[in-house]
Order: sequence, then C-alpha cells, then structure tokens
Amino acid sequence: MPLRFEFEPAVGPDLGRGVLDLWAAVTNAGGAVGFVPPVTRDAVRPEWLKHLTAMSEGRTKLLVGYDEDGAVAATAFLALNSHRLMRHWLWLYTVMLHPAHQGKGYGRDLMAAAADAARSLDGVEGIRLTCRGGLGLERFYGSCGYKEAGRVPGAIRVAPDDDRDDITMWLPLH
Repeated sequence: MPLRFEFEPAVGPDLGRGVLDLWAAVTNAGGAVGFVPPVTRDAVRPEWLKHLTAMSEGRTKLLVGYDEDGAVAATAFLALNSHRLMRHWLWLYTVMLHPAHQGKGYGRDLMAAAADAARSLDGVEGIRLTCRGGLGLERFYGSCGYKEAGRVPGAIRVAPDDDRDDITMWLPLH
C-alpha cells in the first residue's frame, strides 16, 4: 500500500513523536540526515525544535508521508528563500524515509510529492537540495530528475579522517 502524503499537516505531539522516531531510525540505519549514528530521540529533538520554529514563522513547510498504519514513515522540509532575488526557488532538506519502507518505490513517491508541494507554492520554479557524498544519494536524486549543480570536496566531516563531499542538486519545476 503506498504512503499517504500530507503537506503542511497540523503539528501536535503525535506528529512530533513520529518525526523524532523517524529521524532516529533513519540516522541509526546510516541515513545522511544531519547526524551520525547512534542517536536517540532526545539527541534529535533540538533540530526538530528548530524546524518547528521555522515552520511557525512561515519560513519552512513540512511534507509528511504516513504508512498504512498512520505512522510517520517519511518527511521532507521545504525552506522558502527570504532573499528577494531567490524567492523563485526553495531548499528541500531533511528528506527521510523509514528504513522499513525502503526498496518499495516510496522514496521516489516522496520526491514526487515534494515537487508537487513546491509547485503548489506561489512563484516557486525550482528545488535545490544538498546531499552527502559517499552514499550514492546523488544517483538516487538524479533518477528523480535532479541534476548535480555543484560539489564541495570534503565539506562534511562525519568522523575523523572521514570527510565527504557536499553535493548540490537542482530540479527545475517547469
């Protein structure tokens, strides 16, 4: 059964717990979502609170994918640009799919839902994201229509002597 996506869902304690659980599960499975395993919900909570603040200020929008049991199974955050010369595109970040749902095509569904959400926003013509090198993420995003637009070698340090490229990807929405 495919995921059910909701753009800008009502935020409450259940959603918060679901996002925290997802974030910890994705990180602990090796996902590149801002942390290095092992993490707990409490370790991730400060980042979730930063996201909530940006959402409450209207700078960020949340896309959530729910599985057949109604559990949070996927997320993506769409950050609007405040600079007057860059309001025609947005950032996509903290793109997560629960490890239990990988390999089912849900990642592509999430990326398509994120593009649809971006298209629904006034004046947005493109999506920019960055990903951590060394995991093949750029191939996945490439298969979803994104093109590599830049790369900063060794910009992400995940551990001593383990630096990864920071790869910028671009998707035009027209």
